[in-house]
Amino acid sequence: MDFLTFRERMCPLGCFNINQVLLWERDFDRSNLTRWCRKGLLVKLRNEYYAFPEFKQAPDAARFVANRIYSPSYISLHSALSFYGMIPEEVVQITSVTTLKTAKFQNTFGTFHYQNLKTNLYFGYEIKTLPGGRGVLFATPEKALLDLLYLNPYYKTEDDMENLRLDEDYMQNELDWDRLADFTEKIGSKALDNRVAKMIKVYNI
Repeated sequence: MDFLTFRERMCPLGCFNINQVLLWERDFDRSNLTRWCRKGLLVKLRNEYYAFPEFKQAPDAARFVANRIYSPSYISLHSALSFYGMIPEEVVQITSVTTLKTAKFQNTFGTFHYQNLKTNLYFGYEIKTLPGGRGVLFATPEKALLDLLYLNPYYKTEDDMENLRLDEDYMQNELDWDRLADFTEKIGSKALDNRVAKMIKVYNI
């Protein structure tokens, strides 16, 4: 198979894995991928996942890649809080949660960190259509905040909550506190309940 035919077929996917290639061409020679990566025609994202180098210029390409190379997963924690404008810092690595084991991948698109979450706690996410027109799974603002507090138990004092530097205007006027309360109850963790109570006190909710 020539590269141009392959590119015409696979490029619209943004990024792809070997199984998607084999669905299209059952007898595809996998050594082509190694050869094309060596020539710079393809980028290896992780084992068996690839993209075309020009896809890096697409809007929000890294966020799309984050969803695809380790699935199921959704963007959460600091990355989601930054996306919603809830924290002032720009987050360098993309943070997600997954029902798979905790993992970290680095490639030309960025650094991707995934934290394990129990299957029964894997909820509270939705599809966001980003500027490039692709859909990406994001935690809701409320679930991103709860994921952070649940998965990082060192956030436990009022000082810790202040150090999160959450945007007070967002917390008071945009966060859905009824949804946050429902999600907190669904998670069913007394330790999380205590952290949420401290957060509410700090941000005068």
